[in-house]
Amino acid sequence: MKCAVVVFPGSNCDRDAHRAVVDGLGEQAVCVRHDANDLGDVDMVILPGGFSYGDYLRPGAIARFAPVMEAVAAFAGEGGPVLGICNGFQILCEVGLLPGVLRPNAAQRFVCRPVHLRVENAGTPFTGRFRPGQVIRLPIAHGQGNYFAPVEVLEELEREGRIVFRYCDERGNVTSGANPNGSVRSIAGICNRRGNVLGLMPHPERAVERYMTSTDGLELFRSVRDWLMSSRAKAVTGDARQPATAVDGRPTA
Repeated sequence: MKCAVVVFPGSNCDRDAHRAVVDGLGEQAVCVRHDANDLGDVDMVILPGGFSYGDYLRPGAIARFAPVMEAVAAFAGEGGPVLGICNGFQILCEVGLLPGVLRPNAAQRFVCRPVHLRVENAGTPFTGRFRPGQVIRLPIAHGQGNYFAPVEVLEELEREGRIVFRYCDERGNVTSGANPNGSVRSIAGICNRRGNVLGLMPHPERAVERYMTSTDGLELFRSVRDWLMSSRAKAVTGDARQPATAVDGRPTA
């Protein structure tokens, strides 16, 4: 497995993401600049956290126009797994690969601490090693992680199983007290219809080694590797590679 970590001016979690793949997962990773026109021969793309272009206008609003995003969109369109973490999630929303927007935290201050998440969908390329309803622990560090979308979009996300993670307490209860930023419906992460693009505010790359918050983040990266290996096995046996399956298990267009 070879992963591209996209680096924008202002990215500050690119090395964390690179290390998570190389040292935590034991796979290959390359850093790809914001002004690159292609990603190279890679199996996965990570848009890391940070403050791309200084968060001017709003987070991700300028990064969406970076040349590399055309290549990222094309990669996603072909079914390749794309993971947007924190600022990467904001960029995915701005560029239209995911719906909604990330607003300033309800408390109007930066929040940096571990949180609990409930796995709502274990059928994506990123969550295959989790169980539905499983509670995991990842750190957050953001000032604008308050997810919002119109009611009709939220209902669509619910109906299609595209809400992948919700903030919860350690027992899995979704409560206002467990929501660190005021995100609507306690949404912490969502995916696209095909399931191959995931955006989440918590940082899985900061939860891959024993001395960290937890090692739950490593299971997310292992899930992607499992999915890629399964896809390759299907290709070898003559079964046409499915870029992704819908989150409810049905084939996608």
